[in-house]
Amino acid sequence: MLDVTRLLRRAGRVWTGVDRVELAYLEALVAEPEPVWGLVRTPLGYVLLDRAGLIGFHRRLIGADQPSSPDILSRLQRGMDDTARRMLTDVRKLAVARCIPRGLAAMLRRHLPAGVAYLNTGHSNLSQRVLEAVQSVPQARIAVLVHDVIPLEYPHFQRTGTVAVFEQKLRRVRRYADLIIYNSADTQARSERAMAPWGPVPCGIVAHLGTIVDTPKPDEVPAGIAPQPPYFITVGTIEPRKNHALLLDIWERMGADAPPLLICGGRGWNNEAVFARLDALPPDGPVREISNLSDGALAALVEGAQGLLFPSHAEGFGLPAIEALQLGTPVMCSNMATFREILAKNAVYIDETNDKLWETMIVDWSKRPRDTLRVRDFVAPSWADHFKIVLGYT
Repeated sequence: MLDVTRLLRRAGRVWTGVDRVELAYLEALVAEPEPVWGLVRTPLGYVLLDRAGLIGFHRRLIGADQPSSPDILSRLQRGMDDTARRMLTDVRKLAVARCIPRGLAAMLRRHLPAGVAYLNTGHSNLSQRVLEAVQSVPQARIAVLVHDVIPLEYPHFQRTGTVAVFEQKLRRVRRYADLIIYNSADTQARSERAMAPWGPVPCGIVAHLGTIVDTPKPDEVPAGIAPQPPYFITVGTIEPRKNHALLLDIWERMGADAPPLLICGGRGWNNEAVFARLDALPPDGPVREISNLSDGALAALVEGAQGLLFPSHAEGFGLPAIEALQLGTPVMCSNMATFREILAKNAVYIDETNDKLWETMIVDWSKRPRDTLRVRDFVAPSWADHFKIVLGYT
């Protein structure tokens, strides 16, 4: 039973890396011969999907089928856009069972076989109610994918109030999970170090995340967005830990003759100083902020870049760097254990505080022929290898 609550909540938005992981699990599990279910937390309770329901849900997520018009219950929900309301309507239609919150345990015992494995990959719906309801099914097992513990390590980068919420989730994972799946050995070490003071830590396995690179679609790049080469690109939510300030400082020093820099991503939180600098950028200057690109358009811009710049203070995995290397685009990134574990010798590593060295390398790359920088032998982790590890344990 896969928890797909996050995918429902994110319907209609630009997918994040965590969203893509949950989607990959959905696609993999419905392709397996074993019986499969999906659990969804809705504003009014819980919904259980079977294989057919999950397939229908997936087809609507990827646009293969159009969702229904919102029903009355969905239209009454606040804070949801039209796409999410439509998906919520169809999730109820596709359900094999539904219940109010206090009926969850009984619903699961009624419909699930003994020994069911509950998988949660999105850090959503990890409530005591859900975990205890799953445990009420005979011989049930709980497996949770932990992407990172950045909120505990870098609380000053987080939204107000989110650190305590994350800590409580991780405490419940430590208490209830039979297995924790980690996206890297570095994440495992950091997570187990965080949980150790709370008691015994569950069994853990490392399975690097797979990546499926989107096909570059230059025709989807909005007119006037793609600059003349050489240009650089950075991809990710504009939040403090992504360290956009370092790049803005460098481009400010380089002046009007600097190569173009594309900052691609939506605005996040706790970053007012950076937002103010972005708002003050001259429209004809070398730095451009771009958001809401299609996956194909973003892939086209990454593929055409002189290099992807990734000066983050902290990362759980770093999917944009992996995707860039798969497209042949060289990567300049922070010197951190996670990147070295996944990217190995295929990236240039610089301490995220050494802005002078970053500037020197950026200037050097901007003057070199693009073909001399291209990456040609990078082999990315695959989803097939990931699921060979995970499904062997769960």
